Amino acid sequence: MATLIFPINHSPLQDAEALRKAFEGWGTDEKTIISILGHRSSYQRQQIRKAYEDHYQEDLVKRLEKEITGDFEKAVYRWILEPADRDAVLAHVAIKNGRDYQVIVEIATVLSPEELLAVRRAYLKRYKHSLEEDVAAHTTGHLRQASSWGQLLVGLVSSYRYVGDDINVKLAQSEAEILHEAIKEKKLGHEEAIRILTTRSKTQLVATFNRYREAHGGSITKNLLDGSSDEFHKALYTAIRCFYDHTKHFIEQVVRNAIKKVGTDEDALTRVIVSRAEKDMKHIKEAYYKRNSVQIEQAVAKEISGDYKNFLLALLGKED
Repeated sequence: MATLIFPINHSPLQDAEALRKAFEGWGTDEKTIISILGHRSSYQRQQIRKAYEDHYQEDLVKRLEKEITGDFEKAVYRWILEPADRDAVLAHVAIKNGRDYQVIVEIATVLSPEELLAVRRAYLKRYKHSLEEDVAAHTTGHLRQASSWGQLLVGLVSSYRYVGDDINVKLAQSEAEILHEAIKEKKLGHEEAIRILTTRSKTQLVATFNRYREAHGGSITKNLLDGSSDEFHKALYTAIRCFYDHTKHFIEQVVRNAIKKVGTDEDALTRVIVSRAEKDMKHIKEAYYKRNSVQIEQAVAKEISGDYKNFLLALLGKED
């Protein structure tokens, strides 16, 4: 399912030495950086970081920040971090920006319970306060006063859901009706609706969403945004889409929107590719082609250029 191509056997010290050589001279050898870091697993990248620091008494990440710039530097920086640390950084940036809570919702809904717990630990270690605390503190405006926004986001990031295939059919039926009434009466801040979305297992939620479609002749996401477009409803929409089919969400709501914008949204492209390259990017690529009749590599290559383009294409599985 991953698109990353990397060697089974490699020498962390040799990679560290090659990177050091790439930094020396009149100009940085970006091609070497891409050929190494763009073709190493998460474990291998951490080995390289350690070997580089042990051998040269220098932090590889800080050296890379000096050697490369722009979107290329940002992509390499996020890639070289351990996955949980990367997501902690992405969450912090989203909170700091104060608007892109879609990233928070993605992290909270797409990751497994253990992965989300690791992100919360990484966030606490890096920023000296909890992810839940920061999400609650930075939820502002009328949404905070109504408490629904804060309850939803804090509930999502602090959740530890059951992982399994067990489904309670009667519960799915009853909770589908609770959600239907909440949407019908424009009360999606209702505590019961938030409770359902922040506590039930993904399998149970999908059963509930399917029951909703069967009983009411349309998807819950379609009805959710009818006549509503505030940030709270958008967050609910994103959460439900991610629970139901995160691949479709990444294709339609992230990659496509990033490309359609006047001026490519490089942050969104980077986020999807670096976070999914070692997980299910192959599946995302196949689904993207099936929907758009164009390879995702081609679509990305048309929007960006230079070393940044070459690095993302390497993560997408392009051979050197």
